[in-house]
Amino acid sequence: MEWVRGQAIGHGSFAIVSLAKTTSQNSRFPPLMAVKACGASQSDSLKKERMILDELKDCPEILRCYGDCFTIENGERLYNIALEYASGGSLADRVKNSDNLRLPESDVRRYTNSVLKGLQFVHRNGFVHCDIKLQNILLFAGDGKDNVKIADFGLAKKVSVESNSNSKNEIRGTPMYMAPETVVDGEQGPASDIWAVGCLVLEMFTGKPAWTCSGVGAVLMKIGVGAEIPDIPGKLSDAGKDFLGKCFVKDPSKRWTAEMLLNHPFINGQDQTTSSSPRDPFDFPDWELEPSISVTPFCSPEFDSWISDDSCPSPASRLRQLVTDRRPDWTEGSNWLTVR
Repeated sequence: MEWVRGQAIGHGSFAIVSLAKTTSQNSRFPPLMAVKACGASQSDSLKKERMILDELKDCPEILRCYGDCFTIENGERLYNIALEYASGGSLADRVKNSDNLRLPESDVRRYTNSVLKGLQFVHRNGFVHCDIKLQNILLFAGDGKDNVKIADFGLAKKVSVESNSNSKNEIRGTPMYMAPETVVDGEQGPASDIWAVGCLVLEMFTGKPAWTCSGVGAVLMKIGVGAEIPDIPGKLSDAGKDFLGKCFVKDPSKRWTAEMLLNHPFINGQDQTTSSSPRDPFDFPDWELEPSISVTPFCSPEFDSWISDDSCPSPASRLRQLVTDRRPDWTEGSNWLTVR
């Protein structure tokens, strides 16, 4: 063996994660790493995780996998994958050991930025993580500041392969982080990961889970029934509140994507009005609103097709209808919009 197994540092349903040291200076492995192992007869899930990590190996925000091997220890045949060792532990450890069980907003922004970059890469490659939570985000030291990487892809799935299979009705992940569509319909797409990001951010800010319930059944009922979303702290910055609002949208088709959230002021620290990134012209954060907004509906080629829409005889009425659909809490009588 090129490495020797040390003490256990974590465990899952079938696998145990141990610290490991290489036994040779010429080894293909780093001097210190984490080895995730399980019995060879139960290794399908771990083999799948290794394959997924190979496909995602080019992303610096995702835990690296150095390879796999079989070993025989104490008469048992084990399957092992060698992983990057996170000396800083997990975000769950970071929150638990912080003052008042809460992280500074600057740290939350930085960690969330890395998680979103990792998820953007995951989603672009056709995967869904399915178990984003504090315990699966690992800390690494570097350049005077710690950074984070996404780990534990044991429940991840390839959307194109599994969307039409029986696995669509499987509920994967941790109940406290599950999205409404997962609880109600067993649907888990990229949008489900984004809901979990909202739960992650909320927990970093408050030190408490997104939901306060007595049991798993009560949690799932609260998530899947009704229009309730997790409570957003009043002391949070306006940008932070708006960011969480974009994550906690009940309809997954209207929930913001990782790419969109990376351009949010909470992450990039810039006001959206000065950002060069594309934005939805009808989605105005609360702090951008003015008593009256004047919109000329001929400012972009995307408005051209509206002119021949029989249900909306004019671009102006189409624009008014679209904005009303997107922000039902606004009313024209409040003089919020003037369309010319």
